Amino acid sequence: QVQVAESGGGSVRAGGSMRLSCTASGSMFDSDVMAWYRQAPGKQRELVATIPSLGSIVYADSVKGRFTISRDNAKNTVYLQMNSLKPEDTAVYLCTTVIRFKHYWGQGTQVTVSS
Repeated sequence: QVQVAESGGGSVRAGGSMRLSCTASGSMFDSDVMAWYRQAPGKQRELVATIPSLGSIVYADSVKGRFTISRDNAKNTVYLQMNSLKPEDTAVYLCTTVIRFKHYWGQGTQVTVSS
């Protein structure tokens, strides 16, 4: 059974930085795609960034230039470095990994950015 777990969330002042981590375990196969989504109360879940094994990294326009996604394949871990955080970035951040065309999701980690 594939397990996905995020960590690194918390509270930060506007303009600050935070790094999220997500590790997928329990699979005999490598992750084809790893990605970060976020969902704020009353809003639709949105893609923040995705990093495939093949192809280009994609960022949401709202975070481009501020966030950086990376992955450590040996650890099956994806990171999200968030800089210049804004209150609008406040949300539950969820990690997902795609393994053989199936999506696996973590429980999410809360990120709160205060003014």
